[in-house]
Amino acid sequence: MASIQKRPDGRWRARYRDGVGKEHARHFARKIDAQQWINEVTASVVTGRYVDPKAGKITFAQWFEQWAAVQVWATGTKLKAEQALAAATFKEFQIRAILPSHIQAWVKGLSARLAPATVKVYYNLVSSAFRAAVTDKVIAENPCAGAKLPRERRREAAMTVPAPEQVKSALQVAPEWFAPYIAVCAFAGLRLGEAAGLQLADVDFLRRTINVSRQIQGNTKAAAEVVPPKHGSERVVYVAEELVQILARHVETVGVFGKEQWLFGTGGTYFNRNSAADRWRQVREAADIGEFTLHDLRHFFVSGLIADGCDVVTVQRAVGHATPSITLNTYSHLWPTAEDKTRTAGSRLIATVLADSADSVRTKEATSL
Repeated sequence: MASIQKRPDGRWRARYRDGVGKEHARHFARKIDAQQWINEVTASVVTGRYVDPKAGKITFAQWFEQWAAVQVWATGTKLKAEQALAAATFKEFQIRAILPSHIQAWVKGLSARLAPATVKVYYNLVSSAFRAAVTDKVIAENPCAGAKLPRERRREAAMTVPAPEQVKSALQVAPEWFAPYIAVCAFAGLRLGEAAGLQLADVDFLRRTINVSRQIQGNTKAAAEVVPPKHGSERVVYVAEELVQILARHVETVGVFGKEQWLFGTGGTYFNRNSAADRWRQVREAADIGEFTLHDLRHFFVSGLIADGCDVVTVQRAVGHATPSITLNTYSHLWPTAEDKTRTAGSRLIATVLADSADSVRTKEATSL
């Protein structure tokens, strides 16, 4: 419902009621301007682009916090959201005043100091908040649309996989109480936090399995907490007898701690991200194996599975990816290509023919004798 009325002072008052019955009004010197405003409002309602003129006055930080408070997030995602908001250069702007140019300038600034993958995570969270604002009719458009993100390196170029001799060196120089932790990462493919979250009951020494049902999340002792694994990552890993023996010796010689019988930790508490990474840095420096991270040991495990002929689903289940597509997107470059398979098949074919020929020659020679 909309109307235009002339005021006693000669100005024109245009007003309308929105979908919830709230009245909005503006005053104009000319009737034609009042009519144009009403027409624009009507058009925005018809096209679904109408927003409350006062709603967009909220700052982006205020909106983001409101939006984040109702999201169902894992602790890690919540932490990333807090970091994304803290990094937003426009967080104190009214949300309706934020332009695509603000977003692009922010992305460029992040790209100068953060990895492309981290920039993408921050951008996706901020863009999701803006999309929610559009859905709730706070703003008409998402200013993140069309922003150019930094290019990520190709996975085969960015991924580092330790060589077997480098893993061996790390295990040899690692303290007795830390080497089994390295072994679980390298020979079972557990993430840093998953390995830190292992308890004695998670290892079935008879069936040779490790049950991944929790992880330690947090960078410091104060912030560390026990949480479920990443979505889709709860799993049973079928491990080699040799790894089971390593863990059995660890329990026998080093022991477990706490009423939960934690397998790995230091100072009577389980590892957090910083404490595990710090100890690993000391090991790799002593072993002189370069800048490999604990997560690179997971890549080492996967590369071994693939080299041994494991299919995508087998690898997916072993490492706890939610879908096979994630596994393929991450590790497709490690699988043999069509060219590799063609060459291998050709080699086998040639070997078969030449072997048959050699056998035939030997048979004829034996017969002639």
